[in-house]
Amino acid sequence: MTIVHTIRRAGPTVLVVALLIALALVAPAPRSVAAEPNDAYLMAHFTGEGPTGEQVYFSTSTDGLHWTDLNNSSPVLTSTVGERGVRDLSLVRSPSDDKFFLLGTDLRIANGKGWNVAMHAGSTSLVIWESTDLVNWSAPRLVDVAGAIPDAGCAWAPEAIWDPAIGKYVVYWATISPLNGVDKARIYYATTTDFRTFSEPKLYIDRPGTQGIIDTQIIEVENAVGGYKYVRASGDGQITIEGSNSILGTWTSLGNLSGIGLTGSQVEGPMIHQVNGSAKWTMWLDQYSSGGGYMPVSTTNLASPSSYTKLASSSYDLGTSHKRHGFVLPITQAELDALRAKWPSTPVNRLQSYNLPDRYARHANFDARIDANVSPARDGQWRIVPGLNGVSGTVSIESANYPGYYLRHAGFDLALVRNDGTAQFAADATYRQVAGLADASAASFQSYNYPDRYIRHYSYLLRLDPITTATGRADATFRVLTP
Repeated sequence: MTIVHTIRRAGPTVLVVALLIALALVAPAPRSVAAEPNDAYLMAHFTGEGPTGEQVYFSTSTDGLHWTDLNNSSPVLTSTVGERGVRDLSLVRSPSDDKFFLLGTDLRIANGKGWNVAMHAGSTSLVIWESTDLVNWSAPRLVDVAGAIPDAGCAWAPEAIWDPAIGKYVVYWATISPLNGVDKARIYYATTTDFRTFSEPKLYIDRPGTQGIIDTQIIEVENAVGGYKYVRASGDGQITIEGSNSILGTWTSLGNLSGIGLTGSQVEGPMIHQVNGSAKWTMWLDQYSSGGGYMPVSTTNLASPSSYTKLASSSYDLGTSHKRHGFVLPITQAELDALRAKWPSTPVNRLQSYNLPDRYARHANFDARIDANVSPARDGQWRIVPGLNGVSGTVSIESANYPGYYLRHAGFDLALVRNDGTAQFAADATYRQVAGLADASAASFQSYNYPDRYIRHYSYLLRLDPITTATGRADATFRVLTP
């Protein structure tokens, strides 16, 4: 017997119960935060316009301020569709807590097309992946969300939020196109239930005159902090903060971050997350104009721009990779454990000279040397990974901030070189880590294909030499330290 038949034959009480059951069958069940609290964070981001920089990178944190790169700072997902690059990533957890969506801009500036073409004759599609557990992802797919906008030049910085008022996701992004005689960036939106079929795009945010707007993010604020259920931040010449009680309703301008010295000419790509278990919020801002990467500001009231404060640089650590416009998703301990198991990372080390202990192995303009006061510090950080030649007991020395680049010898000189995948490269970049030639508690690195030679410094440069003297043994000995 169907529910409809039961309703027709029953009294009012049964009718109400039956209706509630029917609604429960079609409505997504909310996530049980009490049963599975968020104990950690996942950041999805890209790193820049390098050979592999415009792809999907994951980093995790247990406090939201100190981050560890997954997969040895290498991409975890790669776009094989559209322009074969992806930027401006955002993550969406379904309201029923059984699916995740990853959205990004279909763009690869490293292809050499240039920003003018990217803005005015670029892709109007988004790149989308989906997963049920954050570790197993579908193949990427393209969805053309902006193609119906007249003369649309791009579809950038997509974000999405579930809107319970309409029972759909609201997906929004920036498109540059002419409208009313003004060619500029505006925010458009479409709705979807499955991230496959989308409604026609509609204009969402349009600033007055010639002022464009990009990088909008909407956050639902629990307990209506500041009197608003939703807060959004956008780049429109400033980092403007707005509030509303309806995602698709009227929004009120609340101010911007110029009062703490941050404007849209300095920072972009706001990504906001609540500090787990507290009333605090963190907004990360990409210092694109200086190339400084993300910096955080903090507040207990997202709706009050005057309450935001900058955090001291000593209070956070973004890990090894350079992080650009991304998204922070609160996750459970079980999800954190699964992510770290799927994409483990070798610890980062420094190599301290044994006989010149104020100096450390580093790369500078892709040359390898030892220096004091290495700056930036990441140039002196390494991952000692299993040897590229696949021989048991061997290692290769990979740059922490240039993943895929290794210490390789050529003409017995050492340099930082990108792995080209050849057997010759693997042999030249593989060593045996042995007891230090000058101190057994330290380490020396013996060449795999020239076993009579070791990595040593000479006139502060790293090279591969036979070691026959006490000075040579000291020069070829290093202490492997954590940063």
